[in-house]
Amino acid sequence: MSEFLGNYVDHQMTSPLAMARRSAKVKPISNDLARSGVLLVASCLRVEVYGQAQALRSIDSTIFSGFSPGRIEGAVNIIRRLAEIASGARSQVLGDNYIGDQLVKAIKPLDKKLPIFQMVRLAIDIGRASRERQRFTASFNYCHVIRDIIADRFPTGEQPDRLYVIGADKLARELIRSGVGERFRSTAIVTRNPKNLRKRLRAWTDIDVALMRPADIENARPRSMVIISGANVNDEYQAVLQSALLRLEPRTIVDTSQVPVLSHPESANLNYVTVFDDEFLRAVDKNNKKIRLKLPHLLTDIDETLQAAHTYLSPKAP
Repeated sequence: MSEFLGNYVDHQMTSPLAMARRSAKVKPISNDLARSGVLLVASCLRVEVYGQAQALRSIDSTIFSGFSPGRIEGAVNIIRRLAEIASGARSQVLGDNYIGDQLVKAIKPLDKKLPIFQMVRLAIDIGRASRERQRFTASFNYCHVIRDIIADRFPTGEQPDRLYVIGADKLARELIRSGVGERFRSTAIVTRNPKNLRKRLRAWTDIDVALMRPADIENARPRSMVIISGANVNDEYQAVLQSALLRLEPRTIVDTSQVPVLSHPESANLNYVTVFDDEFLRAVDKNNKKIRLKLPHLLTDIDETLQAAHTYLSPKAP
């Protein structure tokens, strides 16, 4: 039987921001690791690698540079941990509604014939099924938090100018469709390639949004607001965005990116809110207090399902 190993660091072992920065640095090597038969799970709050021992020992040792990773041995233990991750049990936001999709995306570069791929696929199925049975679903909602921030920054009776959404990912589209811009005179999506985005939004016949590049952003609009939606930017694009935001001088900027687009010196003169700040953390705490009582039942459900699966699969184990 092959020996399987895993190494991991997550938000419970260091600061969430430090974890997010490390994750962003190692994500680009996911395809290289996959070609070596190693799974990389690099979400905003974790960096984890799994595979057969020989493959894992040959990978770049700098992945965990500056951290002391935990270690997991054996297929069953690895499946258990990944099932717990897929269920949202190990997320900062308990019941995380996105982590399952992130795991599905993480295994795409792997050869489907590899045992590690089959193990992770099983873990995702177990975690999702247990989550569904136990109704372990986060009440935390980016739209709700952002609506609260809008209400705080723009008092009743004041007509906000324009809402700018930087990025065109799934969250950005959800935010716009949820109507977070309804109090504003207009809404604009800021993207590097408006032409491509226009094609994707053809079905949005009921929503009126302008499309623009960062360079098209006007001069100061102090009654405007900016939402940065999960932007994954290089240094060049970061400089372009910084210039545009300083030129715009919005009332507030809400940055939902894994790693904040602006550093502290750059944002010193702006009202700049990130997912690591109190307004988001209070919403996370509220969600976790509400759902935490379900956690022991969820973990028991996962363990019992895994035991049943192990009993069935053990004669066929690789």
